[in-house]
Amino acid sequence: MKYSFAHLKSQLRPYRDVIVFVVTLLVANYFWKWTMNGDEHGEQVTWFGLDVTAPFEFMACHIASVVYGLLSLFRDTVYMADEHTIRFASGVGTTIIWGCSGLKQSFIWLCLILTVRPIFKSSNSQILKFSIAKLLYILLGWLCCYVFNILRIFLIALLIEHHPDWFEVLHNYIFKYLFYAMLFGLWVIFVEKIRPHALSH
Repeated sequence: MKYSFAHLKSQLRPYRDVIVFVVTLLVANYFWKWTMNGDEHGEQVTWFGLDVTAPFEFMACHIASVVYGLLSLFRDTVYMADEHTIRFASGVGTTIIWGCSGLKQSFIWLCLILTVRPIFKSSNSQILKFSIAKLLYILLGWLCCYVFNILRIFLIALLIEHHPDWFEVLHNYIFKYLFYAMLFGLWVIFVEKIRPHALSH
């Protein structure tokens, strides 16, 4: 048993980073789902029973405003029905709720980078350099999450103007998984390129 466990450990070592990524992604995702609660319109969002509506409300209104501004560059038929809802003259529209804030993906990104470990025993100066690289890359990832989320909602809104039946597929499948694919791509860059450089002498 001892030998087989050691053998299994050695066999899995090349895949350690990917395993940690998958486990972290799943744990962070389900932790968010189990602890964050909000109604359909995001009038109240709670975390462990605490009211955390304010940041979600701010982000939902901000994103709706930015997306409306982008849509206005391409369509003169778009208008704001309220601070969360963008509509076209045809009557088709979309409402930006608390779940569209991108904060969940930003939280998952934070967890993904925090769980990346050094690839070998390192000196204090190397660990410091690695920690700074982590911090800067977390900030870069948050910026990417913000930009991608804006583009995601912009494209969904643009496409459903004439194809409202596309919303479910675009929102719940295509752009959802593209978002996670982007996070994976950024994570790979950090693990394969930035981590070795940060830990080099």
